[in-house]
Amino acid sequence: MPITILIGAQWGDEGKGRVVDWLASSADIVARYAGGDNAGHTVAINDDVYKLHLIPSGVLQDGVISIMGNGMVVNPVNLVKEIKGLQAMGVEITPKRLLISSRAHIITPAHIALDKAKELERGDRAIGTTLRGIGPAYMDKTGRTGIRTGDMLLDVEVFAERLYGAISRTNEVLVAQGVEALNPQEAALDYIDAAEFLRPYIIDTSIYLYKALKEGKKVVCEGAQGTLLDVDHGSYPFVTSSSPTAGGALTGLGVGPMSVDRVLGVAKAFSTRVGGGPMPTELEGEIANQLRGTGENFWDEYGTTTGRPRRCGWLDIVMLRYAVSVNGLSEVMLTKMDILSGLGDLKLAVAYEVDGKQYEYPPVTNEELERATAVYETLEGWQEDISGCRTFAELPEAARKYIQRVSELCDVPINVVSVGPERDQLVLNS
Repeated sequence: MPITILIGAQWGDEGKGRVVDWLASSADIVARYAGGDNAGHTVAINDDVYKLHLIPSGVLQDGVISIMGNGMVVNPVNLVKEIKGLQAMGVEITPKRLLISSRAHIITPAHIALDKAKELERGDRAIGTTLRGIGPAYMDKTGRTGIRTGDMLLDVEVFAERLYGAISRTNEVLVAQGVEALNPQEAALDYIDAAEFLRPYIIDTSIYLYKALKEGKKVVCEGAQGTLLDVDHGSYPFVTSSSPTAGGALTGLGVGPMSVDRVLGVAKAFSTRVGGGPMPTELEGEIANQLRGTGENFWDEYGTTTGRPRRCGWLDIVMLRYAVSVNGLSEVMLTKMDILSGLGDLKLAVAYEVDGKQYEYPPVTNEELERATAVYETLEGWQEDISGCRTFAELPEAARKYIQRVSELCDVPINVVSVGPERDQLVLNS
């Protein structure tokens, strides 16, 4: 069957963008199924660095069709900027190469204002959202008061009226929270211009995918964020508002499970997290700083979307094992193996201890998770620079043992690892 689902197996930021780019080289279609411009996927090709927030990473492969699915929430103004920015870098983006679902929901200026107001209200218990309006847009979707991208195909006056109405309703909430109201007419002007630009790109993508699959076309489903941020399966409420797990790919694109033959999880060789929420393997000090980097390079551990430094720690096998089970992963790809070079002995969190009890999978409640102490297994590290390796045989023995042990602990094969940010810096087990 022709569908590969790509899943973030941690808290997001696993390096999915460059993996999608690699998978897209042998695909016909790359379809993104969840999230909005809170995502940040980076792909490095020679001297060019492409930072994608809404458009699927497959757009960088010639001839591949990119689809933005119904499970996404889209800021039209930011999408137009992203399209024009990529076009200026020489990337071909046309209504034949980029298709936007008519059922995706629109992020309005009201959603962004609500997001910021809500985070301020939470104070010390802030979730750490990207303040892009993602959560409020999904709330309007489930509350059946949202505006869909298909509405941009309507008469401009009708679309404008819907925007004005949504913003005016939100103003009542903002004023009640002591936040300055938006000017509905001013806030909607850029959206009306964006709607005119995007109209040719909007179609029923679920029908398009159905026909493509019937023809035997190969499809890569691109996730955003990660399993541990899933609204159902993550450390709620410190989660995103969509379903970045395998099930979310099916509902977020309108495809059936019988077409799926591969579910690939992407995980860093260590752990990172942005925002609030429990992280049992989090480190402070020298090792954390080495894992994070200085921020001078695009591959350092600072958010592509927000620029915030990421929390860093040892690889959490408990969480990775959980991601394997929730998604039914057929394999895992480890990224950033090169960052572990020169760190000395390495640790894997193989279990948690909570109130004297050991867990091989995360405990049920956040309160327990916040009290969890990681139980570590120590492995020998390596000093060699592995960025030039391209086969497992070229890797130092300690690096091979590290990969093998992760595979054993999670009971899933690891056939590919990345050893640098460039498109070709992949090590294949062949």
